[in-house]
Amino acid sequence: VLHDLEYRKGAVEMIFSNDVIEMHEHPTRAFSQKPNSSIGVGFKLLKEGQVSAFCSAGNTGAMMVGSLFTLRTVGNLQRPPIAGYFPLKNGNYSLMLDIGANADCKPEVLMQFAELGSLYAKFALNIENPKVGLLNIGEEEEKGNTVAQAAYQLLKNNKKVNFIGNVEGRDLFDGKADVIVTDGFTGNVMFKMGESLYEYAATQGIDDQLINRMNYEVAGGSPIIGVNGNVIVGHGISTPLAIKNMILLAQRQIESNVVNKIKEVF
Repeated sequence: VLHDLEYRKGAVEMIFSNDVIEMHEHPTRAFSQKPNSSIGVGFKLLKEGQVSAFCSAGNTGAMMVGSLFTLRTVGNLQRPPIAGYFPLKNGNYSLMLDIGANADCKPEVLMQFAELGSLYAKFALNIENPKVGLLNIGEEEEKGNTVAQAAYQLLKNNKKVNFIGNVEGRDLFDGKADVIVTDGFTGNVMFKMGESLYEYAATQGIDDQLINRMNYEVAGGSPIIGVNGNVIVGHGISTPLAIKNMILLAQRQIESNVVNKIKEVF
């Protein structure tokens, strides 16, 4: 397809890979058995420093496995999250993590998500002292399940983050928190509900600046934070517009040098 397009000579380089990890395959097994897949080759190039970022709309599980096995996490980080851009009423975005990589999280993992999200918001989103909120079913300290309650105590005593307490679902669009911490199960449900709301609004001819930015194409992708490299995961149904915006997101992340800033801290 690229041969039929007009682009500046040298702007695009094609690198051969003779295999693909399908969406239905087991991520760990497929990544190890298919080193010449596009995802396997992409991570090899990133680790060797031949590319500055790796973006893919392929198997999300394989992207996580590649991040963990090929790049590895920074410092003592246990489990890297996938971060999502959550639209706000004022036209800006907050950062929600995790949105799908880790369905079950211990309190200590949620605390590390808060630290990672705070650093990412500061250096990649240019928010000087990001407000960090824990997604919960009530504002009070004692609300939520045992994991949320324990995470609250860890965050309350963590001097590395500007913790503002619990945030509820009704707070999310108001920008009460710049960074929203939750497990990957809850975060994924939230984001996919937003996508379906946009799809419904579009069929009804509703043009709203907040709902429009729930369209996955706008951000284009979601960064995997806390690994030794710039990795962006795209939606499996990504359109050309989404792919373009995913590449632009990767460019901004590279220019912010946020990965090295996180490595310095961790």
